[in-house]
Amino acid sequence: MAHEKRCPRRRFLSHTGRLLVAGAAAPWWLPSRVLAAAGRVGANDRVGVGYIGVGRRANQLMDLPQDAQIVAVSDVHRARADAVAAARKCRAYGDYRALLDSKDVDAVVVATPDHWHALPSIHACQAGKDVYCEKPLTLTIREGRMLVHAVRKYDRVLQTGSQQRSMAANRRGCEWVRSGRIGRVHTVIGHNYASPWQAALPGQGVPTGLDWDRWCGQAPLEPYHEDLYLPRANPGWISFQPYSGGEMTGWGAHGLDQVQCALGMDHSGPVEIWTEGDPLQPPIYSAPESASRGNTACCRPTVLFRYASGVVLTLADGPPGGAIFIGDQGRITIDRGRLRVAPAELAEGPTEDATGSPPRADDHLQNWIDCVKSRTRPVADVETGHRSATLCHLGNIARWIGRPLWWDPDQEIFSGDADATALTDRPQRKPYQLPDAV
Repeated sequence: MAHEKRCPRRRFLSHTGRLLVAGAAAPWWLPSRVLAAAGRVGANDRVGVGYIGVGRRANQLMDLPQDAQIVAVSDVHRARADAVAAARKCRAYGDYRALLDSKDVDAVVVATPDHWHALPSIHACQAGKDVYCEKPLTLTIREGRMLVHAVRKYDRVLQTGSQQRSMAANRRGCEWVRSGRIGRVHTVIGHNYASPWQAALPGQGVPTGLDWDRWCGQAPLEPYHEDLYLPRANPGWISFQPYSGGEMTGWGAHGLDQVQCALGMDHSGPVEIWTEGDPLQPPIYSAPESASRGNTACCRPTVLFRYASGVVLTLADGPPGGAIFIGDQGRITIDRGRLRVAPAELAEGPTEDATGSPPRADDHLQNWIDCVKSRTRPVADVETGHRSATLCHLGNIARWIGRPLWWDPDQEIFSGDADATALTDRPQRKPYQLPDAV
């Protein structure tokens, strides 16, 4: 899974296994005065929102509903934070912990790279702030369960950035699958998402104002390179294993989330995972190049999942933003705001959801803000986001292990397979570990 110089497989498994037994070391420092703040917004109040990370994705999420306003931003690249703050007429911070200490910040948008999703989200919960966290919700399965614990313990609202949950066509298609419109579902065809590969890019000068050590966070401290720092470049951090799960968690967090939704698995998951083909041997990128070589190599072997109901999900030639659901009376294809039904007459009939209510507006951020005010759970609640990310992580682990695996979705371990269970977590670099408990 990693090249010899940086993280040999045996050493990785050994270190990770010890981490699971001992737990992570002390959490990254958070001011005690921000812990367990009141954090309640009135129904008629305007929600003050802070942004943790202000790169490409954060700027796409700054068109907030009218009953919310941006009051602060933070980024490990302070110059970038200052520029966004000047444009948005708000405060800038280089350290998100200072942002969490702000009384006018009611909620935060976490739009950092994947390896920085869990820790600031947990700190936000401890500080009494509600959270919108970009997908995939976490870097590992253990992170996801800890984040669920934090959200529930501190009574927070967390919306996962799986915005297809708020697209009318997607909601309708998932409801039709769940309600039996195509009969008993037996087969699901998903997209063949690429797993991540390894980075060994040469070092470059760190841009002025960028705290590269903090950007690397829990991951190993590697030399700075622009094509590592950017999300999708040549190839960008989304493709590299220390920071992401590759497109398996990048696009997979959209498409496989729809599988979970349509099968009614928002609180569970598959029970068996296996592969067809040789175990994955990811390439090492030692110089900038496009993602095509890595994507081709890391789309193998084929991954299959079986749910307790008997439904089998195969990652093959399905649509990237959803999947093809095949039942004994027809099929439904869901793909990012598009819905196809065969035979066509199965699409006739009522279009409301199971509660009899008309479809909601297609606004994921509005749903989050509404729930911040009402204290209800959003459409992509933390448990939902965790379970969808888990399905993605299971696909990567199956490729790395290369043998049949039996997953216990209640205990979130692989039955009888300590090596596979060790991969539900990763070693974390000091001082950026998750807390032992939340």
